Amino acid sequence: MTEVLFIAAAKPQFGVLADSVRKFNAQGARVHLAGTFHLESCADEVGTLEVAGLHQLPRTVAHRSQALRRKARTSPLGMRVWMQSKGDAWLRAQARKADVLVALDPGAVYTVWRLAQYNRSAEAMFGLAPALKAVEGLQAQGGSVTRRSALPPLDAVARDVRRSVDGLPAAVMRTATARPVMRSSVGARLWRTAVTAPGVPTKVRAATSRYVAEGMQWAGRTSGAAIALVAAASKIPDLGLRAQLMDEAVMKEITKGISPRDLGKAVAAQLAHADEQFAAGKTAKAASALDRALFLDFHRVLHIDQLTSPLAKDAEGFVKPLYRSKAMQALSRPQGRKVPAAPAPKDRPLRLLVTTSANDNFLHHILEHFGNHPDVELRYLDLAASKHLKRISWAGRRMLEDRLAGGTSDYQEEVERLMRPYLDWADTVFVDWSVGPAGMLTTIDPGDTRIVVRLHSYEAFTRWPHMTDFSRIDDLVFVAPHVKDLAASLVPQLRGESAPRFHVLDNAMDLSGFARPKPAEARFNLGLVGISQVAKDPKWAVEVLERVRKHDERYRLILVGGDMDPKTSRATREYRREFEQELAPLEESGAVVRLGPTDDVPSKLAEIGTIISSSVREGCHVGLMEGAASGAVPVARDWPFYAGKPNSARTLYPEGWVVGSPEEAAKRILESTATEDAWREAGKLAAEHALSVWDWPVVRKHFEELFLDER
Repeated sequence: MTEVLFIAAAKPQFGVLADSVRKFNAQGARVHLAGTFHLESCADEVGTLEVAGLHQLPRTVAHRSQALRRKARTSPLGMRVWMQSKGDAWLRAQARKADVLVALDPGAVYTVWRLAQYNRSAEAMFGLAPALKAVEGLQAQGGSVTRRSALPPLDAVARDVRRSVDGLPAAVMRTATARPVMRSSVGARLWRTAVTAPGVPTKVRAATSRYVAEGMQWAGRTSGAAIALVAAASKIPDLGLRAQLMDEAVMKEITKGISPRDLGKAVAAQLAHADEQFAAGKTAKAASALDRALFLDFHRVLHIDQLTSPLAKDAEGFVKPLYRSKAMQALSRPQGRKVPAAPAPKDRPLRLLVTTSANDNFLHHILEHFGNHPDVELRYLDLAASKHLKRISWAGRRMLEDRLAGGTSDYQEEVERLMRPYLDWADTVFVDWSVGPAGMLTTIDPGDTRIVVRLHSYEAFTRWPHMTDFSRIDDLVFVAPHVKDLAASLVPQLRGESAPRFHVLDNAMDLSGFARPKPAEARFNLGLVGISQVAKDPKWAVEVLERVRKHDERYRLILVGGDMDPKTSRATREYRREFEQELAPLEESGAVVRLGPTDDVPSKLAEIGTIISSSVREGCHVGLMEGAASGAVPVARDWPFYAGKPNSARTLYPEGWVVGSPEEAAKRILESTATEDAWREAGKLAAEHALSVWDWPVVRKHFEELFLDER
C-alpha cells in the first residue's frame, strides 16, 4: 500500500480533488488529507472524499510565543503555514510514514519541503498530476522509492530569479526553498545576489531574504543564511527593519554556537536605530534597540561559552563602536550624587546591608563574621527572595529607558519606593556581583549612604557594567588585579573623574579546613575541581594527563564537580560532546575518575596530589587555591585570556606555579612528584603560601579595613 499525504493551506476544489482521490485509490494508494483551511465549514464537501484520514491543522499561531507571533506577522504565507503546523503530532507521524508528500496549493509547498527533510525516502510533489505520476512510478517499481524532485530545477531559478523576487511570496517560496538550489553553491550565490537586486520593494526584499535564509539553513548553510539576511539588510533604508534583519542574521549563527562574522554590523544597526529613535524623543524604542545592541555585543556564546573572546585581544577597541552611539553616551553620562557618603558613625555600630540576588556563594564568611562583630549591625537582603525586588533588579530595558529619559520615570519611582527604606537604614550597602542589582540601585541617588560593589570576573563579560552608573558607587571591589584592568578598559566611566575608589580583595575562603593528611598514593592523582563551564577547558587537563601517563601509567585524573549543562548554549553542548568522546576510553581504563558534585570538597582534595587550573580565564580560581591549601602541588595554566598582560595568572600566583603549555605542565608534575619526599615538600610550600595569603583570618582584616577603617 502506497501512503500519500495531501497538505492544503487553502480550500481546494473538491470536485477535482474527489476525482483525483479515486484515481489514487485505484492505484492502490491510501490518501490522507491535512489542511489549515476550516475543515468543519466544508463538512459536506469533505464528505465526498474517499480518503483514509482527515486532519485539521492549527489555523493560527495565537497560542504560541510572542516571538513566534511577531515573526509570523512578517512572514509570507508558506512560512506561516509551517509555523502553524510544525508542532502537530498527527502531521509528523503521518509524514514519517508517507511515500508521497503532496502540496495542493502554493501555501503548502514550504511545509511539504520541510517535512521531506525528516522523511528523505518520500517523494515531495506540488500538484495532483505530478503526485499521481509518482504513485504510478512507485507501483511500477514494486513500491521501491527512487527520489525525484518536482520543484523547479536550478536553471529555471537562474532564468526567472528577478521575476521570482519581484513576484508573489508563494512564487518565491516555490523556487527559493528547493533543496537542490540551496545545497548548490551556485544557487546560494544566486539568491544572495537576488536579495540585493536594485529596485526591489522593501517588504518583498525582507520577505525574500527570510525565505532564502530559512532554505539555506535547512540545507546546512547557517552562515550562508546569515550572509543573505545581512546582504538584504544593507539595501534597506528603514533603520528598524535593517536592525531586525541583521539581528536575525547573527542569531542564526549564535544559536549554532558560531561567533557571527557580522556581529559588528548587527550591533551598529541596532545602535543607529537607537540613535534615530533617541533623537526623535522616542525613548522606549531607543531603549529597546540599545538593549538589543548590548545583548548581542555581550552574548554569552561570544564571551563565556567559547575558549576565547573578542575581549581577549582588545577589550577597549571592542567597545569603542558602542560608545560612539549618542544613545549610549547619554546612558553612560554620570548622574552623580547630591551629597557624599557620610563617614562611618563613631557613637554606634555601623549599619551594614549586604545584598545579592540568589548567588551568595562568596558571602558566607563575610555574613558570619560581621553578623557577630561588635562594631557592626548586619542585615542581609536577597533580592531574589522578593518577587517585587527581583523584578526591578533585572529589568534591563526599564533601566535603559529611565536613563535615556533623563528625568523621573515609573521605574525610578518603583526603585525609590522599594529600596529607599533599606538605604535610609544602612550606613553602608555592600552589593555582591556587579550585575542587574547594581544597575538598579544606581538608578536613584543613594543619599548619604555609602555604596560598595564587588565585581568578580563573570560580570566583565556581560552588559551589566555598561548599564550601571558608577558615579553613584563609592567603592568598587575586585577579586584580582587582572579583572580590575579588564573592567577599566571596558567601561569608560571607570576611567573618568567620577569613577569609584578601586580595591583588590581576595575572596573570603576558610582554607585551614583543607589541610588534611594525604595518603602516599595521592601523589599520582591529578585533580581538577570545577568543570561546569567551557572556560574551565578540562580538555587541556586531559592532554596533560596523557603526557604524564606516557612516563608512568599510575597517574590518573580526578574530576570534581557537576558537568556542563548542554542547555546553556549550542557552543557548550558541542564542547561537552567532544569532551565526553575524549573521556570515554580514559574512564573505561581507569585513567579518569569522575566524582561529580560534592558538598565536601576538603575530603576529595585529600586524595589529590596535584591540583590543576586548566582554565582559559579566571578571576582567582578558588579551586586551585583550595587545592594548594590542602597540600596538593599547584599547576596553573597561564590563562590565555590574560597571558602576556601586565596582570595575569603569573602575577597572581607564586613563581613556578604557572605553566605556558601542557608540555610544561607535565614537566612540572613529573619533577614535583618524582619522589614522595619531593612531592610532600612541594605541597607543604604551596599550603604555607595559600594559608598566609588567602585564608580568611588574613583576608577578613582587609574587609574590616574596607568597612570600618574610618572608625
